Amino acid sequence: MKKKKIPLRLCLSCRLRKEKKSLIRIVASPTGEIDIDLTGKKPGRGAYICPNAECNARINRQLLSFALKTEVVQEEVTALQRAIQNLIESLPKEVKHGKN
Repeated sequence: MKKKKIPLRLCLSCRLRKEKKSLIRIVASPTGEIDIDLTGKKPGRGAYICPNAECNARINRQLLSFALKTEVVQEEVTALQRAIQNLIESLPKEVKHGKN
């Protein structure tokens, strides 16, 4: 039987390739709104980040603007970092450390 291919994505901050399901997706919707995509199915341009505080702290306006191919203002980055931090704190310990 053929082994199923696991999709890998690059973390925006630490630049490590990890399984798609172990990362947090940030999406820029077609209307220009930037949000966290917990389902991985929202329409729009996506970028991925590891679920840890170090990667969250390294996110900046330039990184997001480049990855999402849209202009991002600092207020959006700050709000996004707060939302990601709240999400990270609510995750089980195994997920935070990338264990499956």
